[in-house]
Amino acid sequence: MSTLQSSRPHAAIPDALAGEHWVEPLKDGSHVLVRPLRPEDREREVEFIRNLSPETRHFRFLCAVKEVSPALLDHLMEVDYQRKMAYVALVHRDGELVEIGISRYAAVGDAGECEFAVTLADGWDELGLGEVLLRHLIDSARENGFKRMYSIDAVANVRMQGLARALGFSCRRDPREASQLIHSLEL
Repeated sequence: MSTLQSSRPHAAIPDALAGEHWVEPLKDGSHVLVRPLRPEDREREVEFIRNLSPETRHFRFLCAVKEVSPALLDHLMEVDYQRKMAYVALVHRDGELVEIGISRYAAVGDAGECEFAVTLADGWDELGLGEVLLRHLIDSARENGFKRMYSIDAVANVRMQGLARALGFSCRRDPREASQLIHSLEL
């Protein structure tokens, strides 16, 4: 089995989301396509992670990740569009759609909470792309009944701190790990 093939069944994208997409403007006047993550994005997700700088990969996974294992890729691609959701940002490059950002959340327990992450390709962080992706994620979390979303990030991840602050998240030190912050938003 190729590392790109899934060993898990994938939730079918609901009809209501199948054609859902937005063309969003960025601060430099360019536009990106934002839509829910789909099973056919699997190879794009591998390339996206592979092309991230070591620092950006570390901020995303809170550890050093050089290559995406099949198990990690299965986990990242596993969305059910309610308890686990992801939005991708895509641009055309040389006639191909290329992933330049992703936002995702996953339900945590039964307390109406979800943990989220936003990752942008290097060089796309000053254009408002993170805000675009996180706004779609917040809207989806609200629509799906979540009451709070949070993220655990490295203290050194100042881009995430700025993004969270811009969208009204509160921030506090992680009481279990001094090198991490918890960003939280009541929905």
